[in-house]
Amino acid sequence: MQILALDFDGVISDSAPESWLVTLRTYAALRPATEVVARRDASEALSAAEIRADAGYRRFVEMMPLGNRAEDFAVALGLVLADRDAEDQSSFDQAYVDAGADFLASFHERFYETRAHFRENDPARWRSLLGPYPAFIDILRRRAADVQLAIATAKDRESVLQLIADYGIGDLFEARALLDKTAGRSKRAHLALLQERFGVPFGEIVFVDDKVNHLDDVAGLGVQGVLAAWGYNGVREQRLARDLGHRVCGLEDFEPALFG
Repeated sequence: MQILALDFDGVISDSAPESWLVTLRTYAALRPATEVVARRDASEALSAAEIRADAGYRRFVEMMPLGNRAEDFAVALGLVLADRDAEDQSSFDQAYVDAGADFLASFHERFYETRAHFRENDPARWRSLLGPYPAFIDILRRRAADVQLAIATAKDRESVLQLIADYGIGDLFEARALLDKTAGRSKRAHLALLQERFGVPFGEIVFVDDKVNHLDDVAGLGVQGVLAAWGYNGVREQRLARDLGHRVCGLEDFEPALFG
């Protein structure tokens, strides 16, 4: 392993409470029905821990492994509002189609505008919903000299830069090793660009993500995939990852599994 490439949300950052609130704000702005406005207003004053206790939020998180980009948050929330679940990828994909391309395109653009406004105008509240996984931060600190660290994320660069500085690991990532949403629509595009920048064989890159579909996306390149079991996935996704030949690691066995 020469490069350890990391997804951000669900690997480095425990970010779902922030995604939930930004999704509620964005959805309510575009479709201000009573229920979504009420959910947004109820969540505004909640701490990250209180948000995690919300039943709607937990259903939202259960569907997160089935999506890839910001507009997928709208699909998951729409299912929650309709009191429906997506039990597999095909049912989630159908809900995506049903949501409508125009609405999802508008949601994608508005989501990042809403997040930027939140980050810039209420930074303390924004940061309070975006804690790190402390044990993983410790691993990165211990192993930074052993491997080239990189980030491949659908998040925006400015948010990532602020958060890794907050987490005390901003110095571990070169500017060219931080690939955000502008690098492409898929993690395959991110990893291909990373390989081009560093000239490392794909087989010497290990990619850690909390979504099985992202690992499958890059497997064809020859990249080694690891499912982060501490992220936003469950028994269903972990079993699927193993069946597809991906390694599954928790925080307790990640370091010995990858570094010996």
